[in-house]
Amino acid sequence: MSKIPTMAELAAEGKSPDILFWVGCAGSYDSRAQKVTIAFTKILNEVGINYAILGNEESCTGDPARRAGNEFLFQMSALQNIEVLNGYGIKKIVTTCPHCFNTLKNDYPALGGAYDVIHHTQLLQQLIDEGRIKMKEGGAFEGKRITYHDSCYMGRVNGVYEAPRKVLEALDNELVEMKRCKSNGLCCGAGGAQMWKEDEPGDKRINIERAEEALETGAEIIAANCPFCLTMMGDGMKAKDKQDEVMVYDLAELIVNNNGL
Repeated sequence: MSKIPTMAELAAEGKSPDILFWVGCAGSYDSRAQKVTIAFTKILNEVGINYAILGNEESCTGDPARRAGNEFLFQMSALQNIEVLNGYGIKKIVTTCPHCFNTLKNDYPALGGAYDVIHHTQLLQQLIDEGRIKMKEGGAFEGKRITYHDSCYMGRVNGVYEAPRKVLEALDNELVEMKRCKSNGLCCGAGGAQMWKEDEPGDKRINIERAEEALETGAEIIAANCPFCLTMMGDGMKAKDKQDEVMVYDLAELIVNNNGL
């Protein structure tokens, strides 16, 4: 795989990318999310998009801190990132994490960081529409039943429902919706900084409830667009002992696997 340039390397050569790929904490450190990062960069390389990452200069957007109520820590993280982004004159950002997407897009402008922020599913849909990503006929997922889990920050918070479904349609499979989907979707159980909290008293974990809804569709694949959702849905399949029968994939991974990149 070709080397991924950093902003510092490009700046040293007097160059700037068309788009900054914000990798995020999960995409950098979580072994499951790292696979999505690699899949997405394979697509970016394949279509010839001029991009770069911040590398060691990227730190957490501060989303978990703000959602958990630590506004001071959020602003410290955000201002540090904004200083770096503005220092490089960044205009456009793409990220594979809806939490990073939402924070960079909606929270940073108030602190002096205004950027054109898109989620990778939106960029993937755009590349498919432009014919820059062409799906191979008879790909790995042709005719398979796929259900799509709307992440909270792409769905209800930012109203992005069609882009991910358009990407799935291009894979030539049967999309089966869960009972609760789109604006009525159910959280995977990790959002709002719940990922880092102990369970509260209750009868059932949210991700188990959501896993059951996914299994009810009879789908062989659960598509997601968020590292948190991937973890929670994956754990849900394990809890139901279905991890060998029902796969959980990010949309970028589905394209890479379909096209053999």
